[in-house]
Amino acid sequence: MVNDWSQLNHLQLGRYAEYFVKMEFTRHGFDVYSAEVDDKGIDLVIRKEENERTRYYDVQVKSCRGLNYIFFPKDKFRLKRNLLAAVVIFLEDETPKHYLIPAEAWRQEDALLRNKDYKGLKSKPEWGLNLSMRNMPLLDRFRFEDQLRKLSARRS
Repeated sequence: MVNDWSQLNHLQLGRYAEYFVKMEFTRHGFDVYSAEVDDKGIDLVIRKEENERTRYYDVQVKSCRGLNYIFFPKDKFRLKRNLLAAVVIFLEDETPKHYLIPAEAWRQEDALLRNKDYKGLKSKPEWGLNLSMRNMPLLDRFRFEDQLRKLSARRS
């Protein structure tokens, strides 16, 4: 099967990414709740019960066609322990690549994870994700399944 992502417009691609991420969380045993209104930058809330403990995480889903720069406005994406960025990358003729980045990862800026304040400019402050071939090894540490294992091992 050939994946021709160019057939989808920007909104369709974003919607596909959200459903894809929802299904991946469901496949790994999470309850998934969709936000009816996206005014706080949260696309879904996920919940999982483990060892008599219930954990909740807020998830912001971002998608891109190819390797580009993605950003999260700082006024909606606060670096807190229970916030995750689910990133879906659509490359032609490939299945979507998906990653899960804890918001707190941006506390350690590197070539991939960027902190941009734009002091003195019109642009609002943002947390950036600089996707490029050079930065793919840095992104690999956030593979979806690997991050889910880390979430399961994390103590509240």
